[in-house]
Amino acid sequence: MTALTRRRSDNPEQETWHIYLDDVRVGTIGERAGVPVDVEQWGWSCGFYPGLHPGQHRTGAAETFDEARAAFEEAWEELLPAIPHGAFAEWRHDRDARAEMKAKRARGEKLNSEIHSSRMRCVCGTAFDSWKPDESYPHRGHIYAAQAAGKVRW
Repeated sequence: MTALTRRRSDNPEQETWHIYLDDVRVGTIGERAGVPVDVEQWGWSCGFYPGLHPGQHRTGAAETFDEARAAFEEAWEELLPAIPHGAFAEWRHDRDARAEMKAKRARGEKLNSEIHSSRMRCVCGTAFDSWKPDESYPHRGHIYAAQAAGKVRW
C-alpha cells in the first residue's frame, strides 16, 4: 500500500499537518488550541468521512509532535485493515461532488436541486409536465385514485 504523506496546513497561527494516503486525507496532527499549558499540547485524529463510520475514527493527545506522530501511525495500522473496500472511492466521490458544487456556486449557477421543474411521474409510470393541462389532465384520475387508496401521500 502507498505510504502516508503529510502536508502543512495553510494556517500560520497553528502548526497543523494533514496526513494523506494518495489523495485521501486520512488524518491530522496538530497543536491543540485552547488547552492549559500543563497538558498535552499535540493532538491527532485518524479517520475520514465519508467512508468510515464516526465510531471507527481514532483520536488522541501527546506531549510532542513525534509522540503524536507515533500514536497516529499505530492507530492507522490498526484502522487500515478495518477500512471497507469502497471507503476511499466514497471519499473521492464526495470530494469531487463538493468541488463541482463549489465551482457552480462560484460561476453563479444554481445547483441541480435548486432548478425548478414541473416534470412529474404519474403512478401509472408516465412522465408529464404538470404545467401543461393537456398532459396533466389525463393523469388526475390515476393520482386521485392512488391517494384515496393510501398509495400516495402529499
